[in-house]
Amino acid sequence: MRSGSTLLAVVLLAASQACAQRTTQTPGSGTPPAAQAVPAADSVPAPGTDPRVGLSGGVFDAEEAAWNMELIVTVPKPEGFQGPMTGGFADLLFANSDLAFQGDHVFVGSFRGFNVYDISDPANPVLEVSVLCPGGQGDLSVYGELLFMSVEMPNGRIDCGEGTMDSLPSAERFQGVRIWDIGDLEHPEQVAYVQTCRGSHTHTLVTDPEDEENVYIYVSGISVVRPAEELAGCSAAEPAVDPNSALFRIEVIKVPLDRPEEAEIVSTPRIFADAETGAVAGLWPGGTHGPETQETARTDQCHDITAYPEIGRAAGACSGNGILLDISDPANPVRIDEVVDPNFAYWHSATFNDDGSKVIFTDEWGGGLFPRCLATDDPEWGANAIFSLTGDDLEHRSYYKLPAPQTASENCVAHNGSLIPVPGRDIMVQAWYQGGVSVFDFTDPDNPVEIAFFDRGPMHADSVTPAGHWSTYWYNGRVYGSEIGRGLDVFELSPSEHLTANELEAARLVQLDRLNVQHQKRIVWSASPVVARALLDQLARADQDHAARLRAEVDRAVALEGEERREALNRIAEGIEGEAAAEPGVARRLRLLATTLREMAGA
Repeated sequence: MRSGSTLLAVVLLAASQACAQRTTQTPGSGTPPAAQAVPAADSVPAPGTDPRVGLSGGVFDAEEAAWNMELIVTVPKPEGFQGPMTGGFADLLFANSDLAFQGDHVFVGSFRGFNVYDISDPANPVLEVSVLCPGGQGDLSVYGELLFMSVEMPNGRIDCGEGTMDSLPSAERFQGVRIWDIGDLEHPEQVAYVQTCRGSHTHTLVTDPEDEENVYIYVSGISVVRPAEELAGCSAAEPAVDPNSALFRIEVIKVPLDRPEEAEIVSTPRIFADAETGAVAGLWPGGTHGPETQETARTDQCHDITAYPEIGRAAGACSGNGILLDISDPANPVRIDEVVDPNFAYWHSATFNDDGSKVIFTDEWGGGLFPRCLATDDPEWGANAIFSLTGDDLEHRSYYKLPAPQTASENCVAHNGSLIPVPGRDIMVQAWYQGGVSVFDFTDPDNPVEIAFFDRGPMHADSVTPAGHWSTYWYNGRVYGSEIGRGLDVFELSPSEHLTANELEAARLVQLDRLNVQHQKRIVWSASPVVARALLDQLARADQDHAARLRAEVDRAVALEGEERREALNRIAEGIEGEAAAEPGVARRLRLLATTLREMAGA
């Protein structure tokens, strides 16, 4: 996801009023006074064992295990954002949430507001500004000089203040999407806000390739519907009673980039409607799928939507269904396919692979609050479901779940992740709450495999406390993790047999100016010998002799200059294209290699 599910929302709604005036507590023992560099854990699991099993607990001194990746720094939360960390659900009101990136900055969302860090030196993130603005859950997107923030809890106030409302309903309450001007990054200013009936649990930034003057925000609201006395037009009635019900829809906000104060809801698409009858409650009605299957939420909301404007599609994780949307008209998304899964309890988030031929949906079984990675838990529950996408048809291929069992005191289930831009492969880094971080390859959608991980022991060994990684995303060469209770983690992947130095270097060549993970952009690699060598490393896993021959030819060509170099690279590319037709098992990588060599020749 980007966030916890309906269950998490319900718990927070109940807790927020009672805790709205809670003062910041001193964290538990072991709190570092400043950013704390962390020594590398043992990177090689002992034969036949998984070092994640049996880790001792602690707030800031939990035992750690890592394989093919290294935690290089942990930056604790700043003052005003630290919860009690003594165990229990009170910490949720101080939880870190999702991440967004722009330039040399990472924006860390929180149920308390947001923090901005300078990451020009990834090993030494520097806090630039903290903005206290309670309301949860604080998911963020950033675009130029604007920052968007989701607010769903009833303690959210228009003025970002704390304390209970004067009345219920209250004209002071805010639930929806805040818009901040961050042109002066040290002094963010709230310049607009758009109220919605169910708040904004998450939101999705959507751009229109044909329109540079506006952006769109898809609002996924999952809270209880606000009374009409507080926000006109809101109705919690079932659609059969009130066709204008706030259930069974999303909201689309249009934001003029030069006039964000004019942001407004421009449509409320009924994307769950029955295609034949038009009935707005047209998808999964909720309930069990049969014996030995999950009890699945009904589809009357989306938890999270991921947009990929360059292919005109979005994937929605919508409580009881995974859906595919046509977003060629971003103000009016249209559902074009839907899937159900008997092993899913709550469809939570979605990720396309780079070429748009696969979609990963996640299941947040237990809402993120419970230990769903026990050795006795079904490996298809609380997992990822990998689908192939052929045209506009989704086809289930396999599941991937964190392979190391966790303890009964660790909340653990599939959560937020992003692609790692290795050419020729589909690789994702993903957060699993207190299950830690897992990096896995799903290039073969039928056989996903883990290739790296990081994990800590439980924050509290004797009770379940919401903690662990909410989001882990790759950005410009590093993996950044939003740790719910502790702060900001920065990781570096290590070369291994599963991910070579050339593959990592090729991934680091991809330098983004912005990353909002739910707004996917096509990955572009430079025409570099490193990219060619990364693809050759991949070919070597299938056929070492073939790869060695091609590697020698490429190295000789790269050493030449001018016209000789161009001719040699094009000649090798032509030969590789011929080989691709005869070797279907490695054809995709051979074609990518040929394309890379031709681009190098052109450059």
